[in-house]
Amino acid sequence: MQPVSTLIRARRKEVGLTLDQLARSVECTKGYLSTIENERRARPPSRALLEKLERALRMEPGRLVRAGIWQSTPVDVRRQVLDLETDRHVARRLADLLRLEGIDKLHRSGELKRLVNRLAPDQTGEGEELASVALPVQVPVINKVAAGYPREFTDLGYPPKIADDYVSVPDVRDPDAFAARVVGDSMEPVYQEGDIVVFSPMSETPEGSDCFIRLERDDETTFKRVYFSKEGEDREVIRMQPLNSAYEARVVEREEVAGLYAAVYVVRAVGGGV
Repeated sequence: MQPVSTLIRARRKEVGLTLDQLARSVECTKGYLSTIENERRARPPSRALLEKLERALRMEPGRLVRAGIWQSTPVDVRRQVLDLETDRHVARRLADLLRLEGIDKLHRSGELKRLVNRLAPDQTGEGEELASVALPVQVPVINKVAAGYPREFTDLGYPPKIADDYVSVPDVRDPDAFAARVVGDSMEPVYQEGDIVVFSPMSETPEGSDCFIRLERDDETTFKRVYFSKEGEDREVIRMQPLNSAYEARVVEREEVAGLYAAVYVVRAVGGGV
């Protein structure tokens, strides 16, 4: 299923609306709509806004809502669904080839073994594949994230996945993972100033996750534990909670948050800073 951002952008251009015109018709800001189209938000818009966008863009009712539900579905569930679809495709191909070429020809070519392994992977015979899974990945350290009050963040103009420094991290399979050094003490005692924290855009951000948070205003960022709640029928808010009791929590509108990226790994030197 295509992401919400792609569906909105393609349909808006198809019907000849500018960002400003569409934003006015659905009663949201042009900047917020731009972050949706450019995939700068970790979560899809609210159902109410998606329904307004469907009407304004004259789309099939429910199309954006279904895409939003799929986008909000936990990654492991989505992966299971896609794996089932892949298995069905492989099984159909295996059946077609058996009918067309016969089992002997498939066996000699190696195609039979490949397709069977796709459906039921051999957990003991593929030593090289298993060894490669255990290798640590190199995660770029792109900058610093404030574990204090939000501050301006920059990726220093580097292209994606390029940095001056990298950390080797096992068990992280997100190709878009990135790392940042902690500045400040608002996340003590769990995280110390100087720690390198790895964040995964692919990972879910359930209630109580420790997240790299990118705010709309001036691309400010911070590192906090997040909690989600509603105030009224349609107003969704996020509470950014420090772990250090010396700091106060801050509550922001969901629309003020351009991105939430879950912390999945911490790199720390023994006995001191990194």
